[in-house]
Amino acid sequence: MVEKKEIFISVDIETSGPIPGEYDLLSIGACFIDSPNETFYCELKPVSNNADPEALSVTGFNLEKLAEDGLNPILAMKEFGIWINDHINENEIPIFVGFNASFDWSFINYYFHKYLGKNPFGFSALDVKSLYMGRFCCKWTDTKSSMISKKLSPLLKGNHNALQDALFQAELFRLVQKTLHIGS
Repeated sequence: MVEKKEIFISVDIETSGPIPGEYDLLSIGACFIDSPNETFYCELKPVSNNADPEALSVTGFNLEKLAEDGLNPILAMKEFGIWINDHINENEIPIFVGFNASFDWSFINYYFHKYLGKNPFGFSALDVKSLYMGRFCCKWTDTKSSMISKKLSPLLKGNHNALQDALFQAELFRLVQKTLHIGS
């Protein structure tokens, strides 16, 4: 069996609350780590209409406006899946990369399974915060994006727009990877 080449995809989301199924996935942003100009972005219609006011204040989304302008979740997940598959060949495997990946992956996994029956990323994700913690032997509290930015000096910043944040965390991932190759 031929080992598949791993293709790292930075994914960020914005939601209406803390857990999938109870709250809605509102936007998805993604880019390829090694080709950050290859991007995906969409906003989704809410399905539960449950919202944590704090989550909405962070995202700036209005559920009524998304109900009018957002994509139906089935269409959004189909388009995201097509975007992934259009950039992955049969000898490659997509790897989900997130910043606090467990949160973002949980919504993406839930929505892919609920609306399409399968998740092209499989059952796992790579977390930039954990990678950074392992590389620099720091405390978990030192893995905030502001702390990582002080150490690695990325050009980009996060702003709670899913695409901008996907690009930002892709840069953080590349900067951590770069430190792993120094002196090797």
